[in-house]
Amino acid sequence: MQKVDLPDYQIWVGAAREGLSAFLSAERYSRIFVLMDEHTASACYPLLPTEVIEQATPVRIRSGEVYKNIETCQEIWGALIAADADRNALLINLGGGVIGDMGGFCAATYKRGIDFVQVPTTLLSQVDASIGGKLGIDFRQIKNSIGVFVNPRAVFVDTGFLHTLSVRERRSGFAEIIKHALIADAAQWEMIKEKNQLVEVPEEDIVIASLRIKKAVVEQDPFERGLRKALNFGHTIGHAVESLALEGPEPLLHGEAIAVGMICESFLSYKKGFLHADALEEVSRWLIDWYAPRPLDEAAFPDYMTLMRNDKKNQSGGINFSLIGPPGTVHIDQYFSVEEIEESLRYFNAAIVPFQK
Repeated sequence: MQKVDLPDYQIWVGAAREGLSAFLSAERYSRIFVLMDEHTASACYPLLPTEVIEQATPVRIRSGEVYKNIETCQEIWGALIAADADRNALLINLGGGVIGDMGGFCAATYKRGIDFVQVPTTLLSQVDASIGGKLGIDFRQIKNSIGVFVNPRAVFVDTGFLHTLSVRERRSGFAEIIKHALIADAAQWEMIKEKNQLVEVPEEDIVIASLRIKKAVVEQDPFERGLRKALNFGHTIGHAVESLALEGPEPLLHGEAIAVGMICESFLSYKKGFLHADALEEVSRWLIDWYAPRPLDEAAFPDYMTLMRNDKKNQSGGINFSLIGPPGTVHIDQYFSVEEIEESLRYFNAAIVPFQK
């Protein structure tokens, strides 16, 4: 197994069965619980070590961002209480970003904190959500607005789990890899933009490269007071798009919404003079070609603005962005007016017109 060291814990890349077995043999937990949804219960739980399956108490919740809320937390806490979990218990979070964020939050707050490990099963969670100790839930349509910073005891990244995903889910997760390249690794972006299909991308190599980018950022700014804001490129607008889509008949996956956000925020990068027009067109066309996004309803622009105003990165009433330019570099704490942000949404709608069938 390959290892990525952080100050307080380690990320193991390889067979989760092997890594978890070694971890548990060195620990003495009173009880083991595994948090999962209906998908990871059937596709991923059987791949865990035999000793986990024999000893663990499963805690099952419903899948999807729509259930990443306080009501589901109450179910998780209730299951732990019903099973007499004490402060020496361990919670294994087996799933994507929703499981990792919410499971970690529940573990960090149950009896003022029990240990947890992350076993991310989606590409998105493997390269982003499971790393860095950001835990939380959505509240009143605002993503991750209630939460804490608490690190896991360990993270086990097994790219074998990716074969349990649909192409759409893998493509969604790839958006975070693109983001990491655009903010911090120009050479990685040059490699990615030459790929025409997801199968052309070497899984473990690119996952480790992406992990190292996030590791470097998180180590310098563990509590998101400065540089770590760089990881929010595409997310100020993307989170608003995702949240509103969850209320409609055609919800978007996280990475699909972030792709929209990256196109819009690349335009804002261009408006600030950080990104050359040719690079803006290159980034926009590549993302549109891969994600085939739908146009944004202009009538909903005020709703997007309301959601953006509630973004946790904002200060003194301004809407905060992290921008790129040139690719491989990032500029944090950039603020724009409502009119400028709406101009970026109109740019997005105009940019996708040639690609619509």
